Amino acid sequence: MRIATIPVLAAASALVASVIVAAADEVPAKVLFSKADGPAPMSARSVGFYSRGCVAGAEALPVDGPDWQVMRLSRNRYWGMPQLVGFIEQLAKDARAQDGWSGLLVGDLGQPRGGPAPTGHVSHQTGLDVDIWFTPMPGRHLSAQERENLSARSVIVPGSHFQLDMSKWPEGLDRVLKRAAGYPEVQRIFVNPGVKKLLCERAGNDRDWLRKIRPWYKHDDHFHVRLRCPSGMSSCRSQDPPPAGDGCGDSLAYWLSPEPWKPPPKPKKPPPPPKEIMLSDLPAACAQILDAAAAPLPPIRPAAIE
Repeated sequence: MRIATIPVLAAASALVASVIVAAADEVPAKVLFSKADGPAPMSARSVGFYSRGCVAGAEALPVDGPDWQVMRLSRNRYWGMPQLVGFIEQLAKDARAQDGWSGLLVGDLGQPRGGPAPTGHVSHQTGLDVDIWFTPMPGRHLSAQERENLSARSVIVPGSHFQLDMSKWPEGLDRVLKRAAGYPEVQRIFVNPGVKKLLCERAGNDRDWLRKIRPWYKHDDHFHVRLRCPSGMSSCRSQDPPPAGDGCGDSLAYWLSPEPWKPPPKPKKPPPPPKEIMLSDLPAACAQILDAAAAPLPPIRPAAIE
């Protein structure tokens, strides 16, 4: 009898999810997910793709640690898979101990249940992405107001797309980027093309890690780390591996040309507004994750100060 009930339970679960989707499909998913204050009380699981998914059982990165501080606390985007939280804590510790880095200023991870955010990101939906500022952590505790108002400092000459201002390049940043790329769980690190160019010039003969450093738009004041899907997690869809090679040849030459920066041709008539992502556009499990009753939130886990 117990075995026979499994399909019934599965069908009931699917019915619940379909009801949730039908009820919520007049509201953009970014609104629904931004209203979730805490994580879904389930086993940790990434669902879907980085730019079209959600996360169950997310963990909060402590907002203060011995080697990091979290910025923009009002966004409530310091949540991620336990693997992501562990990566950030380990990188912060290793970068201070081995690379002379004073500590990480951590930008957005994701929302408590992942999903689309109302502002700022297309990805960061499955608890496997984090933005880390190029600016090193100062040697003092930042106030809540400073964390909201301080800006990450661009290393690119104003008005240019990829020309580095070396007077703004922090000592040791290239070592931190190399270290981050060396973790096996890291799939990609997105940076401005000018940053990639400098790393290519300084790498010497040890170049395998450069494959993970990928040029992309707008990453002139931070680097975006993306972890691969945890092993055996079938609900998570990983990105294809980066192309072979160090990425310092023809593919980088394109980014250092005028082509990527040309404005799109002016349309003959105004284009329609972009289609909002709705809950039904996400994997079916995201409806259940969104609807799960929130457990009482414990205090944000304090970091162990060594």
